[in-house]
Amino acid sequence: MEPFRYHVFICDQKKPEGIPCCAARGSAMTIDALRKEVAARGLMDEVQITLCGSLGACERGPNLVVYPEGVWYSGVRPEDVREIVESHFVQGRVVERLVTRDAAALRAEIQSNRAKMLAAQRAKDAAGILPDDLNQTLRGYQESRVLLTALELDAFTAVGGGATAAEVAQKISTGARATEMLLNALAAMGLLAREGGVFRNTPTTARYFTEGSKDNARPGLIHIANIWHRWATLTDCVRAGTAVSRQESVERGEAWTRAFIAAMHRIAAERAPLVVEAVGVERVERLLDVGGGSAAYSIAFARASEKLHATVLDLPNVLPIAQDHINEAGLAARVETRAGDLRHDRLGVGFNLVLVSAICHMLSPEENQDLLRRCWEGLAPEGRLVIQDFILESDKTAPKHAALFALNMLVGTEAGSTYSGEEYAAWMHEAGFQEVRQIRLPGLSSLMVGVRG
Repeated sequence: MEPFRYHVFICDQKKPEGIPCCAARGSAMTIDALRKEVAARGLMDEVQITLCGSLGACERGPNLVVYPEGVWYSGVRPEDVREIVESHFVQGRVVERLVTRDAAALRAEIQSNRAKMLAAQRAKDAAGILPDDLNQTLRGYQESRVLLTALELDAFTAVGGGATAAEVAQKISTGARATEMLLNALAAMGLLAREGGVFRNTPTTARYFTEGSKDNARPGLIHIANIWHRWATLTDCVRAGTAVSRQESVERGEAWTRAFIAAMHRIAAERAPLVVEAVGVERVERLLDVGGGSAAYSIAFARASEKLHATVLDLPNVLPIAQDHINEAGLAARVETRAGDLRHDRLGVGFNLVLVSAICHMLSPEENQDLLRRCWEGLAPEGRLVIQDFILESDKTAPKHAALFALNMLVGTEAGSTYSGEEYAAWMHEAGFQEVRQIRLPGLSSLMVGVRG
């Protein structure tokens, strides 16, 4: 059975540096060009594109195979894609100049490459060499740190439409030699392109990392750079059992707060429609957004119902940022801000919905139990509590992002962590909530919902 007219398998195998593979020969750009051309020609319902592991003809890459004919194309560059789509997919004529026709020679080449690969693996294993994937994990911090440094220095904006290392260094006040080393590394990672002595942004870095782009994510990503410094203390934190370098948010200064809220706002703006859809706004007239940050969730709920009024509770240094977003959304009449500390302040009364999003992981179990009791007190009868967070399975080893985020709380808070659905349910029942249930959302976070009887 073949549900599509053509099914394209294209290799995107990444092998250790120095070993021939399609990824090293630019398969990512070929894949991107193929997807765009197929979409542009209106062929997405006729041509299925599937990424696959090594096809075996590694020195010839990028390689792709088109079924049902089983045509092997090799050395396919982005500039070849339009011809393949027009000739093969539209007109049904194979592009002969890119086809490997000698099946016996191709089979022998694939078998030879496979034998070499297996022999190399056996030799590495006999010598006790670390597996490639484990070695990559150990060294993964290097590329992360290169990108974070470039973001901290705003190097992508300095590169702009094209600049030499010396020009970039002058713009961002860095050493010319060191700046060229940094830009070369970014080019090696595929984040910049170098033509002679001139560096240029890729479409992706121009879109997400440069000042003036509507999708510039740099302000929020600076928060990740701030986190990186705390993660460097992880060994000491494990020994001590808690964070060894910790400041409360009010002590970290305006720059830290704005980077943190910007990061949270980008996440919340993406997640908010999913939360609103899952929770609903029927019979919700008063919403309390505990630790509401940028007010992204309150804004989303208010947009979903003209009858809904929301209160964003957060620290005084956060509220001006929230108010800017509220004003920009034109919702100042229905979304208000209130200064308060969610760790101990009373939350108010008579709310139909209390939202606690990305808060519980900052708190200890005891603090969460206390917060949920105050949430129960703040709700009207039949009102609902909605917790959004990274929720672990019962053995706390999955999902991986939630297990790793527990360590993020270890290095950054006194007693925060990530918690399991069973733990949340127990705390909610203890606080008096009924009909407690977990709602799994697409993406990294889930909801815990309970009703005040």
